[in-house]
Amino acid sequence: MQDGAVLVTGAARRIGAAIARTLHAAGANVVLHCHRSRADAERLAAELNSRRGASCSVVQADLLDLAGLPVLVEEALQEFGRLDALVNNASSFYPTPFGTIGEDEWNDLVGSNLRAPLFLAQAAAPRLRESRGAIVNLVDIHAERPLKDFVVYSVAKAGLAGLTRALALELGPEVRVNGVAPGAILWPDGDEHFAPSEKGRITDQTPLKRIGSPDDVAGAVKYLLFDAPFVTGQILAVDGGRGIHL
Repeated sequence: MQDGAVLVTGAARRIGAAIARTLHAAGANVVLHCHRSRADAERLAAELNSRRGASCSVVQADLLDLAGLPVLVEEALQEFGRLDALVNNASSFYPTPFGTIGEDEWNDLVGSNLRAPLFLAQAAAPRLRESRGAIVNLVDIHAERPLKDFVVYSVAKAGLAGLTRALALELGPEVRVNGVAPGAILWPDGDEHFAPSEKGRITDQTPLKRIGSPDDVAGAVKYLLFDAPFVTGQILAVDGGRGIHL
């Protein structure tokens, strides 16, 4: 991946931005995908380009627009003339208690967490085969053990875990496909999803007794892209051990 080109979806903020910074620091050229956070993405690109000129660019697309996904991959390819890795980080996350689920919630959560990674991988596959590249999907520990009231999100991430393993079979031997399954890393913006008491319970349930940082996830992504040539079809939990208590 040294001097290679990596497309990171949802890269303008939070975990996606940490992944972009880490991969860039390791020597990759980075294409930052954003949807509504163009200004944040441009600021991050300026920061990274100030460290290494012409090493980062921004592409904008709605991942729910299926027809636009091959266009997104082509735009990313044109930025550096090659594509060596795809990091499917972008994700919608909010509760959908059973009995309240509608088509809009289904289309949004499954669309961002499962459908987009599938069709982006399909569009990128020819170029990734040429470069003997890799894909990393951001899964979730709740793919294995669902989170109460987050029915559709949990189902979508379970599908993404299955997709990760299926793509490793489909795209080998040229392309490696793995996943990272974060636990509690960053609380969602605002407090509407988790009350302070729930945050405390989750922290206490984690053997390391703290939440993680975006850099913890970014380091795992870097490992799978840069340092794991004989690893494919695996999902690495980055959760402080919380998964063993769920």
